[in-house]
Amino acid sequence: MELTILFGTFVVLLFLGVPIAFVLGISSLATIVYMGMPPLIVFQRMASGMNVFALMAIPFFIYAGELMVRGAIAEKLVRLAAAMVGHFRGGLGLVNVTASTFFGGVSGSAVADASAVGGLMIPQMEKRGYDVDYAVNITVTSAIIALMIPPSHNMIIYSISAGGSISIADLFTAGIVPGLLMGIGLICAWVFVCRDMTVKLQPKA
Repeated sequence: MELTILFGTFVVLLFLGVPIAFVLGISSLATIVYMGMPPLIVFQRMASGMNVFALMAIPFFIYAGELMVRGAIAEKLVRLAAAMVGHFRGGLGLVNVTASTFFGGVSGSAVADASAVGGLMIPQMEKRGYDVDYAVNITVTSAIIALMIPPSHNMIIYSISAGGSISIADLFTAGIVPGLLMGIGLICAWVFVCRDMTVKLQPKA
């Protein structure tokens, strides 16, 4: 019955055009009142769940990613990746994946990764003959590596949601090999996809 109240209130408010943030709050409050739970206690529990100092790491990771973009550090990472793999066939896609791996190891944010690397790589890939759909797809897909490569703030959220019983340092250590394997897998997939493309090769560094 509680789910019926929650879902019914949710649908009615959405139908009336209420903003989604208010819909979630009002429907949850209606369900709490129906179940006879003290709303004050529920709100206190919600606040205590968010009052975790480790969550401060997330905005700082995003801020670090923004500093990298503003300070041209992301551009230098792209140049480093270009010097390593840019001269191979489909090199700009390989640069994209490699730079995303480097960037993810600093920012820990897939959104910052896609914004920084994509802003540099997508125009370059389009200029050298890559289809824009391929350029966007490889950028978005490679940005996901940042969710695995430490320092990933998804791992911090996972540790907090587990009640702090799981070590964040252990999660970071456990993410290194899967993140690198994900990058290698994307490189192999990109080499297979771009083998028949007619694109300009980048000169060796």
